[in-house]
Amino acid sequence: LRNTIRWMLGSLAHFSEADRVDWKSAPELERLMLHRLAEVDAIVQQAYADFDFKKVVAAVTPFMTGDCSAFYFDIRKDALYCEAPSSHLRKSALTVVDAICDAVLKWLAPILVFTTDEAWAMFRPNGAPSVHVEAFPEGLAGYRDEALAERWKKIRRVRAVVTGALEIERANKAIGSSLEAAPVVYISDAPSRVALEGVDMAEVCITSGITIEPTGDVPEGAFSLPEVPGVAVTPAKAEGRKCARSWKISPLVGADPEFPDVTPRDAAALRELKALGKWGAA
Repeated sequence: LRNTIRWMLGSLAHFSEADRVDWKSAPELERLMLHRLAEVDAIVQQAYADFDFKKVVAAVTPFMTGDCSAFYFDIRKDALYCEAPSSHLRKSALTVVDAICDAVLKWLAPILVFTTDEAWAMFRPNGAPSVHVEAFPEGLAGYRDEALAERWKKIRRVRAVVTGALEIERANKAIGSSLEAAPVVYISDAPSRVALEGVDMAEVCITSGITIEPTGDVPEGAFSLPEVPGVAVTPAKAEGRKCARSWKISPLVGADPEFPDVTPRDAAALRELKALGKWGAA
C-alpha cells in the first residue's frame, strides 16, 4: 500500500486544479475506476460504522493492488508519462488518480495514522493541516455505473487471456516486454466481441499492437484459459522501430523529421513541452 501511495503522490506532483476535468467527459477506463472507488467506499464506510477494521483493510488492499496498481496504473503509465500536458486523456487520468489518493488516505487514516498524515501533507500542502480533521469522502455513489462495470468485466477477462499468453512468451524468452508484442486474439464468444467494440485493446493489454479476429478457425496451440471460453491468443511480434520515449514499437517511428526517434504522438508532446519551456520534463 505504501508503494502505491508513493506512486500516486509522485504522479500528482504537478497536478493542479486547472488540470481537473469533469469526470463525465473522461474515457471509459477512468469512469470504471471511479465506479470501483464508489463500490469500495460503500464497503469501507459501512465497515467503520460496524467497527470492523479488518474488513476495511480487506476491501482497500485488493482495490489498491489489483484494480489500481496491477491494472489501472499499469495501463495509464503511458498516458501519464508520454501524453502532452494538454492531453485530455492525461488530465482525466490525473483527475482519477487524485480522487483515488484522496479517498485512500482518508479511508486508511484511522489505521495507518502516521503514514497517511505524512502523505496528506504532500498530497494537500495547501489544504487541511491533517488528514485526521478530514471527513470520509462524500458523494462517491454518483460514480456508480453498473452497465459500464459489466462491460469491463468482459474486457478484463479477454485481457487476462492475452496477459497469460504474453507471460508464456516472456518465459520462453521470445519477448522481453509486452510492448514487443502484437498478439492476435480470436473471439468466438459474442458478448465478449460486443464488449470490445470501440476499445483500444493494445492500450488495455499494454502491447504495441493487437489484432482481434471475431471469426475463423483458431490455430492449433493457441493459448486459452478454461475460465474464459471463446477467447484464444496466438503470439506475434510488433513490427517497426522502438520509440525512444514510450518504448512502443511502431512503423511510424521517425515519421516526424524533427524528432526521428519517436512516434508522431510523442513528437507532438515533445514539441508542446518545448514550446512551454519544459524541455526534458517528460
